[in-house]
Amino acid sequence: MTPATTPSQLMLTPPDFESYLALGIYAGIAIFLIAVLLLLSWGLGQKTRSQQKQEPYESGILPLDNARLKGPVPFYLVAIFFVIFDVEVIFVASWAVAYDRLGWPGFAHVCFFIFILFLGLVHIWKTGGLDWGPQAQREGRKTQKDQRRAQGSVT
Repeated sequence: MTPATTPSQLMLTPPDFESYLALGIYAGIAIFLIAVLLLLSWGLGQKTRSQQKQEPYESGILPLDNARLKGPVPFYLVAIFFVIFDVEVIFVASWAVAYDRLGWPGFAHVCFFIFILFLGLVHIWKTGGLDWGPQAQREGRKTQKDQRRAQGSVT
């Protein structure tokens, strides 16, 4: 009968070759199946073209208005930035649950992760990704007018 291994002993032993081989075989089979299914759908799929298929909606109802959003685009950028930076909570919370098992190396990894996210936030801030007030909109319209003038003088 072999003695029970502790969690610290399990964390220190690297995976053996068989584990990597199994992972490689699994990934190879998955990639092969995805490629076969994509090729089959491309080759066997029905390819029909008609005037109705080329319309924006196949139901035949013509759009009445422009499909563009009338809201400020920077608002959506800020929302996307929030989602991206909110994902960090998942990683930090999972670290917080297992901090006693991860020790100082785990702490160093989560600090590095937060530092990289902080650098991303500083970059977004410096490039003006978070500015979407009236002043930023005026400056954006001004640069658009300048670009149009420059394009008009070139052509």
